[in-house]
Amino acid sequence: MLLRLPLLTATALCSFACAVHIDQAGYVEREEKRFSAEAVAELRLYTFDGSIEVRAWDRPEIVVSVEKRGADKDAIGMIQVMAEKTGDRIQVEVRQRGRTGMVGHITIGPSLSAKLIVNVPASINLLARSGDGSVLVERLQGRIELRTNDGSIRTFNTGGELIADTGDGSVQLDDVTGRVDAKTADGTLRITGTPSVLHAMSGDGSVVVRVRAGAVMSDDWSVGSDDGSISVELPNSFNATIQADPGSDGRVRSELALVDIIGGTRADRILRGRMGEGGKTLQIRTGDGTIHLRKN
Repeated sequence: MLLRLPLLTATALCSFACAVHIDQAGYVEREEKRFSAEAVAELRLYTFDGSIEVRAWDRPEIVVSVEKRGADKDAIGMIQVMAEKTGDRIQVEVRQRGRTGMVGHITIGPSLSAKLIVNVPASINLLARSGDGSVLVERLQGRIELRTNDGSIRTFNTGGELIADTGDGSVQLDDVTGRVDAKTADGTLRITGTPSVLHAMSGDGSVVVRVRAGAVMSDDWSVGSDDGSISVELPNSFNATIQADPGSDGRVRSELALVDIIGGTRADRILRGRMGEGGKTLQIRTGDGTIHLRKN
């Protein structure tokens, strides 16, 4: 869901262009927005084209640096930055102005883009979306929603609730805790950590999940790929009811100490079994590929 924000006047913030230069990539201009954040804030970020990087620091302040790129100064002038703070809710949106009346206009040089480099307190609720670009998040705790139409998503050391969704690109989530919902329409998906709830899906790509010791399922999990192999690595102390479906052309290979096993043969490819004390269901499915169940 795209952010649809009205044209706003910035409130309780400082905004200024902090750098302008020209390099081989074209004309570059940087603009900065600063917000106080004494309490846990809700931050919404959107750029029409460009990457987003969000990192935690130890200050009660949010700083958003917008790096605007284009062929020249006139091109940069087509990029519009809008920002508002209302209570603990902060919104920053970067748009490209419409090109009405510019039929036949030719731009020589790099296309317009706006990269967001953001520093925030570690505890925050974040929505970050790029129309075309990668998204990176480091060391955040809270509700974190990351979306891009075309680009990779990567996170390090996040907790709370994490949603990662890309239309075309890889997803790599390292050291996650809490609830995780990860999806790519076309790309690989890799997750490590101790989630309590996990839903991971690739439309076309392999999936690798490494669950570390200490993870406890608070609800059913699902891991899947429409077309790709899946590897799920579980600690010996893990408790789950496991169901692995490799599709009509695949097979399941398991290193786990499962009991009450049913299937997993050429005649009955779907493998069902209990790990540890059983409990919530971990469902693993691929439309075409091998499922590896590994121990760590």
